[in-house]
Amino acid sequence: MEEDTKPLLIPVGGDESNYGIMNIQFSPEDFKCKRPFHVEPTNIVSASDDMQRVSDEASAMNKRIHYYSRLTSPSDKALVAPDHVLPAPDEIYVYSPLGTAFKVDSCTDGYGKNSSIVTIFVIWNTMMGTSILSIPWGIKQAGFTSGVILIVLMGILTLYCCYRVVKSRKMIPLTDTSNWEFPDVCKYYFGSFGQWSSLLFSMVSLVGAMVVYWVLMSNFLFNTGKFIYNFVHDINVTDIVPGTNGSNKVICPNAAGDHPPQNRSVMFSSGNSTGFQLFEEWWSKSQTVPFYLIAVLLPLLNLKSPSFFAKFNVLGTVSVIYLVLLVTVKAAHLGIHLEFNWFTENEFFVPEFRVLFPQLTGVLTLAFFIHNCVITLLQNNKNQENNVRDLSIAYFLVGLTYLYVGVIIFASFPSPPLSKECIEQNFLDNFPSNDIMSFIARIFLLFQMITVYPLLGYLARVQLLRQVFGTAYPSVFHVLALNIAIVGAGVAMARFYPNIGGIIRYSGATCGLAFVFVYPSLIYVISLHRAGQLTWPALIIHVFIILLGLANLIAQFLL
Repeated sequence: MEEDTKPLLIPVGGDESNYGIMNIQFSPEDFKCKRPFHVEPTNIVSASDDMQRVSDEASAMNKRIHYYSRLTSPSDKALVAPDHVLPAPDEIYVYSPLGTAFKVDSCTDGYGKNSSIVTIFVIWNTMMGTSILSIPWGIKQAGFTSGVILIVLMGILTLYCCYRVVKSRKMIPLTDTSNWEFPDVCKYYFGSFGQWSSLLFSMVSLVGAMVVYWVLMSNFLFNTGKFIYNFVHDINVTDIVPGTNGSNKVICPNAAGDHPPQNRSVMFSSGNSTGFQLFEEWWSKSQTVPFYLIAVLLPLLNLKSPSFFAKFNVLGTVSVIYLVLLVTVKAAHLGIHLEFNWFTENEFFVPEFRVLFPQLTGVLTLAFFIHNCVITLLQNNKNQENNVRDLSIAYFLVGLTYLYVGVIIFASFPSPPLSKECIEQNFLDNFPSNDIMSFIARIFLLFQMITVYPLLGYLARVQLLRQVFGTAYPSVFHVLALNIAIVGAGVAMARFYPNIGGIIRYSGATCGLAFVFVYPSLIYVISLHRAGQLTWPALIIHVFIILLGLANLIAQFLL
């Protein structure tokens, strides 16, 4: 009889806007046994909640499922809606701008299924990516000692801000935030400004990452094509830049001058020199190759769903592991070349502390950036009480990987005869195109980026077009126009400013200002103030974090 007296509808207090983005309510006692389904919002731009947010058909189905679910006890699944009558859920993708983008399986039972080890690996795999190529350059810009210290400090700081993101939903009282992401939290505290500003900074991180990918793909495709052409035609080519001798050659591309030849090579073969010159004319790193990529990637960007490419996210893991192996082998052959000059530099070494250190902090802001999707990743953790521990371990492993690659490349760079200033923004550029291990690394990274690039484009399309037009695919013309703009930005950068370190630090400091420094700290301070628990130490610490983020952004334009 106790079940008979249970009301069919459980009233939930508060305004409809407090129910989260899905507008589907379940009581906590049957959350795990009655599965919610996603109802596509028709528009989420307006600050007003008076508009219709779900279709009449979807609303009717939702009510019908709820009604029949209440006719039995929560433990009885006889009237739980079967899978074939539920609308298919949206594809959920998570990404770190320069790491990995992949599809996440939704938790249909209300809780995650990943163990702590899997969760730690997924976070590590998501963060790790092409930013690792610029870490040695960043250490060179900051100085060896200060670079190592900054990697540790930035890892701790970004971890704390990420922790504040994870806890931000639970500090909202009397509201079901189980389906919320961090942009939803920003909207709750800051209204439409929080919604649109989070969209803006998210787009900066996405487009910035896609520009970096285009520059790197142009680089890798150029060197790969050059290697294959020379191998097939049995051409012996040497770079006309300073470098070491022997089988493990290291080069200094910047030493050739401010405007060196694009292909920077000279032929020493008695073969067909006319054909080689024609190849170099049509296979140029910045003049032609960035345009060749358009034919491959622009059609892929216009696909409605990139789920096929999400299957290749394992390439990101393989690429990082291979880069670690490459660094280890190269260091074993080159040896260690270090000399500590604390504040002065000489012909071959840089000081331990340099005023250019903010360039490294800008790179690290994006290298440790996962704040936009950390809530989704941790929702899939089977043991929710271990979220903070698992997140901390993942950050430790990411920082350890960055330290290992950055320190080993910097320490083993052969000085003398080359100066540490020769370390490139992409450290693979310090190895000639005919280096076998570097060739394999470029192949891995090229294919990984070709599979991740459409995913990033899809995420940019979903975030922007859904906010503006209410759907992620309003028409083929809208999608094509957006994709042409994104591709055009990548081609322009690869053509006129192919400096991935600069692009990473500018975009990292910009999006990091909001998602890493300002919003997590400001939301925490506001929530403490509303709860009457704000103290002066907490206020001072979090204002200081916000000022650090602002200083990090300003410094990128001054140095």
